[in-house]
Amino acid sequence: MPSTPPDDGSLGPQQVVELLETHLLGSVPTLTGPQIAEAVGISMDIARQRWRSLGFTAVDDDEVAFTEADLEAMRLTQRLHDLGMINDDDEAALIRTLGRSFARLAEWQLGLLGRAVDPTSLAPDDLAAVISEITPVIEEVQNYIWRRHVLSAASRLLLAPRPDEEGTVHAGIGFADIVGYTRQTRSLKQEELARLVDVFEARALEIVTAHDGRIIKTIGDEILFAADRAEDTAYIALELVEEHLHDEDFPQLRVGVAWGSVLNRLGDVFGPTVNIAARLTSVARPGRVLADKALAEELQDNEDFRLRRMRRTSVKGYRHLEPWKLRRPDDQELPPAAAFLQEKGEDLRRVVDEIQARAERAADAEDLEERPDR
Repeated sequence: MPSTPPDDGSLGPQQVVELLETHLLGSVPTLTGPQIAEAVGISMDIARQRWRSLGFTAVDDDEVAFTEADLEAMRLTQRLHDLGMINDDDEAALIRTLGRSFARLAEWQLGLLGRAVDPTSLAPDDLAAVISEITPVIEEVQNYIWRRHVLSAASRLLLAPRPDEEGTVHAGIGFADIVGYTRQTRSLKQEELARLVDVFEARALEIVTAHDGRIIKTIGDEILFAADRAEDTAYIALELVEEHLHDEDFPQLRVGVAWGSVLNRLGDVFGPTVNIAARLTSVARPGRVLADKALAEELQDNEDFRLRRMRRTSVKGYRHLEPWKLRRPDDQELPPAAAFLQEKGEDLRRVVDEIQARAERAADAEDLEERPDR
């Protein structure tokens, strides 16, 4: 039930939602779920599944919650199915991926818009004008980016080695993890944390794409990237950990990389190679790159890299994982004691600071006991 707008002529939150619905979807809801399913010629169960896969809230069958735009979207989805572009096995996963991607994008875009204007402070005509100006621009930019990425993906698929019968290809996989991220989330202000993540993602994207790689996804404080050539995987890994030395705003990283068969599905990657890269990242020292044996063998004759086998380690799922330290030929390795101090220097400084703080508090307490009149 619509709420009463404020007396100053601006819109309340419910009125903003209603105006957005009318503008973005073309009309107010006039259809129920069963009416959508009947018009498209699909069962209600399929219609519900598609709606849920997109990430939208479930509604009762008798609730008037859908517009003509929803009906057209369901028709287009069914058209893709009829053309053979998607099958029953892939349909839910594809729709789910689209829903997740656009949900995240929409949240981010509205966050940006909210910084520039408070929609509840505008009169209806003013808000409609803002939406009418911004929406087509965003749609055109999104459409262009999508077309560019389709071209890039097509080039990669057509020119890269063909997958085997199981759909797997050989590729390099890497994880880059921010060192001390959990601690920083407790000490940094929200604006500072947002800048840290933005700098990390933006510069990482530049490094990865400069070597024909691609970022598969970001996972909190780390990125997952892939490359079709072993040497590109190594270049990306090294430049990621080196960036902290050139730019103090870029966080220190640890990186794990692996080479082997990878299953590509709906823009994501799966398989043992991905798992090994993740495990190597978990045991890598700050500012270092660890590679698996398969990648080390691929790079052994390349003079741009220096590899040293390390002691086998036990990690989740792999009892005898064989890490290889990857670095530049001119990167002089520190003696063990110096390496330990470099790695633990920040922790040691925090310990010293805490000891000094405790000593000062103890001295203050003792001083107060001696002079209680204070």
